Amino acid sequence: MAQPWRRRLTVLAGALLVLVLLAAASVVGVRWWHRSHRTDLERALAYAPPETVRFSWTDWAGVRRTLGAHLDDRTSADDLEQFLSDGFDADLTSRSAMVDSATVLQQALGFSPADVDWELLAQSETGSVLIAGLPDSTDLDQLGDGFESLGYARPDDQGGVWDGGEELVSRISQANGDELSPQFQYLAIDADRHLLLASDSGPYLREAVGDVDDDLGDDGLRDVAGAVAEPLSAAVYTGDFACKSLAMAQSGEDDQSAGDQLVAAAGRVDPMTGFAMAVEPDRKVTVAMDFESDEQARRNADSRAKLAAGPAPGQGGDFSERFSLGPVTADGTVVTMRLDPVDHSPVLSDLSTGPLLFATC
Repeated sequence: MAQPWRRRLTVLAGALLVLVLLAAASVVGVRWWHRSHRTDLERALAYAPPETVRFSWTDWAGVRRTLGAHLDDRTSADDLEQFLSDGFDADLTSRSAMVDSATVLQQALGFSPADVDWELLAQSETGSVLIAGLPDSTDLDQLGDGFESLGYARPDDQGGVWDGGEELVSRISQANGDELSPQFQYLAIDADRHLLLASDSGPYLREAVGDVDDDLGDDGLRDVAGAVAEPLSAAVYTGDFACKSLAMAQSGEDDQSAGDQLVAAAGRVDPMTGFAMAVEPDRKVTVAMDFESDEQARRNADSRAKLAAGPAPGQGGDFSERFSLGPVTADGTVVTMRLDPVDHSPVLSDLSTGPLLFATC
């Protein structure tokens, strides 16, 4: 007969096992919930190679809906160009790598801004890959047959890379009377996720295809992507890249000096761990900055609000000439700013590159 203390140990071990299993199930459940409730932007960022530092996002389905454009793969070149012109005027297409090749993409390759759901250009220090979300109605076998007919070499396996190269892109451009970007020298189709991937480097695209994942490991990117929600167009940077690409060090000495004085007057600023600037469906612009701690976020909400409401050295004039500053809030580690463009000013196009005082590190 088992001793009482042994029975108690058995019961305790069983209880501990149940708790461990419940905790594991809870973690899995939380992950499933987050995955199932992610936006297209959050999913796309996860698909990009892990070394990506700069992301350029265009929600083509949202842009078409916002502009009242009813397009498909049979849309005429003139109607497609008019749509792209309207999108440019609305500051909704400046992040796209498809725009300059849109007509050739539609006529020759079988996809374009007229019908893809969204586009993400992911750039790292070693290469770039364009990822496009294809509509469910796209016949992927027919798409691949079209690539082969153009001269792309069919890969041995379904998820492999279609090899093209510079000469093929040049021939396609000449045959269609318009320029096809080198970004489309090499192509790949992810049938499971209904994605089209393109790059100017075959080796880089092969690595990118192998790295396609459903998890975004960078907390800063995940936080700012969640803060801008479902934008029509967006620039998203890792913290290190934002600090370099938006640094006042890119401006002249006089502007740098003026910037230093404005920062000193505004208060302390801290390095970001993620940055996003996005045009939302209401056509206002959201800026999101992620920091190491809640305390840093609260401090930077104050200092950066002051910077965003004043002069714009490096850009010229004052920020108030470009936008009116709305609420600036700190929620956890994330600071968000709402910018209302003045007279349809192209805020995203103007301020997502180059020296930007309120994004300084």
